[in-house]
Amino acid sequence: MEPRTIGNIQVADEAGEGSSREALLTLAGGWRENLWDLLSRAHRIRVSRFGRAVRLCSIVPGKLGGCRGDCRWCAQSSHVTAGGLEKVTRTPLAEIVSEARVAASVGAANIGIVNSGLRPSRRDLADVIHAAEEISKATQDRIGVCASLGELTVEQAQMLADSREIRRYHHNLETSRRFFPSMVSNHTYDAKLQTLQAAKSAGLAICCGGLFGLGETWEDRIDLALTLRDEIQPDVVPLNFLVPIPRTPLANQIPLQPLEILAIIAIFRLILPDADIKVAGGREKNLRDMQGWMFYAGATSCMIGNYLTTAGQSPEQDLQMIQSLDWEISTHLYKKT
Repeated sequence: MEPRTIGNIQVADEAGEGSSREALLTLAGGWRENLWDLLSRAHRIRVSRFGRAVRLCSIVPGKLGGCRGDCRWCAQSSHVTAGGLEKVTRTPLAEIVSEARVAASVGAANIGIVNSGLRPSRRDLADVIHAAEEISKATQDRIGVCASLGELTVEQAQMLADSREIRRYHHNLETSRRFFPSMVSNHTYDAKLQTLQAAKSAGLAICCGGLFGLGETWEDRIDLALTLRDEIQPDVVPLNFLVPIPRTPLANQIPLQPLEILAIIAIFRLILPDADIKVAGGREKNLRDMQGWMFYAGATSCMIGNYLTTAGQSPEQDLQMIQSLDWEISTHLYKKT
């Protein structure tokens, strides 16, 4: 049996998933002193639950810019000026399908269609459902489709689920309930939770995680992880790391250092041992030459290709990194072993 301590800090069980909030806060507070023990524990959990498999995910914008949300980090908010994203632009269907073909060709298991905006219009819903149908035909169902359209009603969630081609809904909580109002003022944490519940009740898989480096504390990070564990139980947990964008309110935010990012990934793995933990936005610029360590810290998937408003490294570079570290690319959904 594995020891029930990390460094000199007591955890509740082999995975750490039953640990109290107080124990987790103590663990987070001592992450520097206990980093290698923490990474070792997270790695053992990852391998025992998921083996050496790595899943790849890609995203494509369905609609960019002009969002009425006032998220302080976002270049797409109409409340900030950040390089021409004040106006709404829609991605042509042919381009969306082409991106899906490319993603499927390099082994991505899923592609997300992501729209700017607080909530979808009728046209938004119709467009994303049609795009999902065309992706399914073009790739012969070799890639799953995820939608990210903002807040949903119960009826809208059911419409997406009934389309059959859309298998998962993405909607991040971003941070803790306590810290959220300092980053966003014109929509609420409760509305986010209601959307996630609506999507889950409709039968959609859930992709829900957060964004780090906003100025949040370790307490905020632990509370986000506990909310995910206790209230959402997401299938996929994307972990994003802020890349400050000029002329947004967080333009001068100091980026997180690679070792702290690895500690965040590892602690999320302890708290959510059965979730597919995906390292997504900001990994290239924040982890730099330590990107490969994310899988040893507990991550089971990563996003490949470009993001919504920033560029990622090429899929070929990601494939080379994964293969050189002797991980195995999986195109199937993870199942607990």
